Amino acid sequence: MPRYTHTVGVRTYAFADLRTLLARASPERSGDRLAGVAAGCTEERVAAQMALAELPLRRFLDEAVVPYEDDEVTRLIVDGHDAAAFAPVAHLTVGSLREWLLSDAADTAALAALAPGLTPEMAAAVSKLMRHQDLIQVARKCRVETRFRNTLGLPGRLATRLQPNHPTDDIAGIAASLLDGLMYGSGDAVIGINPATDRVPQVVRLLHMLDEVIAGHGIPTQSCVLTHVTSTLEAIGRGAPVDLVFQSIAGTEAANRSFGIDLALLAEARDAALSLGRGARFGDGTTGRHVMYFETGQGSALSAGAHHGCDQQTLEARAYAVARRFEPLLVNTVVGFIGPEYLYDGRQIVRAGLEDHFCGKLLGLPMGCDICYTNHAEADQNDTDVLLTLLGVAGCNFVMGVPGSDDVMLNYQSTSFHDALYARRVLGLRPAPEFEAWLERTGLFERGEPARAPAALPAAIARALPGLGDAR
Repeated sequence: MPRYTHTVGVRTYAFADLRTLLARASPERSGDRLAGVAAGCTEERVAAQMALAELPLRRFLDEAVVPYEDDEVTRLIVDGHDAAAFAPVAHLTVGSLREWLLSDAADTAALAALAPGLTPEMAAAVSKLMRHQDLIQVARKCRVETRFRNTLGLPGRLATRLQPNHPTDDIAGIAASLLDGLMYGSGDAVIGINPATDRVPQVVRLLHMLDEVIAGHGIPTQSCVLTHVTSTLEAIGRGAPVDLVFQSIAGTEAANRSFGIDLALLAEARDAALSLGRGARFGDGTTGRHVMYFETGQGSALSAGAHHGCDQQTLEARAYAVARRFEPLLVNTVVGFIGPEYLYDGRQIVRAGLEDHFCGKLLGLPMGCDICYTNHAEADQNDTDVLLTLLGVAGCNFVMGVPGSDDVMLNYQSTSFHDALYARRVLGLRPAPEFEAWLERTGLFERGEPARAPAALPAAIARALPGLGDAR
């Protein structure tokens, strides 16, 4: 017998279990069609959303969408649930949770206190009932601050990851992109390179190059080479200057195993990075201890054949439970990277980006977004402009800075240094405070804007290039 039903007109729609109900209630996307879990028509989707709105939140504590005994992510969610934090909303349904989140009672402090009490499935469920403006309004009230060598997530700030990728990891090419990004105020979230290969000697070489630039010029930011976590662990063992440990993560144990990881491996990597003690000492006496950088994306579990019949957005939210366990400095959804098989066009990419940012922030994560698309998707830079602007309004912690928006190594389209500058200008946002002060001190910025032709700018470039040359 179906557990959930709802009647629309003369027709009653039945949903066998919570997993099915969540999938049918999800807004249209190509990945759910591919998986065979999407609603068959708009009327069925509306019926599922109405049934979901009437569902008590407590039900999510009693019924797992992926079996507890089969999945360590489910066990993490269930065993780590904070009942005391959940208590203030325990009497609510999914629909009434939406109403409370949109109310004045749900201020920044209340949302921060609630975050440990919400499961990812609760966050995913309420997002399915929300319009774009709802997702933006609630996410904007969530504030998640993190620290390593600077402070990220402060109100009125928008950070960027400077992404100077090169198809052959050529140091001169990386240097050119790095300097270009710094001149536009990019790089306060992280200077992060996707290496062309996972060879550990090359990873170590890139880490030393980035450390020479950051330490040699006193830049209050952090570096990361986005290699597999096992390669980073080996690099640490070789004495490499690792700031952040990167890893792609997903919302099921099987999907994570397809990435070659599990929770124990992530814990080992975090402990190894913390042991290096590379975070800055802040004025309040604390040391930057957020050492993990995670990337996610809707469709990853389905692409690995590890989705357990769930919709891709619910599983994306479950990936945030994995991230939350390890107190990351940065989390970003690479929202259109997997391709049109999972998010078909600009409309679906925009919706997914807002959902992911909302769910991550609601669960207490420092969410950013790689606002991107592949070249065979039905999307273009106008779509990225829309999502960039909406996420800037929503209080997104950081976005990408890619030379010319075109990543020549990963072969996809993202946001550029100019795009981030646009978002800061039109929305009145600024870089991380420590990084902003450095930009002003070095003459790269004047009065909050890129300097046009200061004497210090050529000198800064001249100082950087010899160091880069020595690292070749």
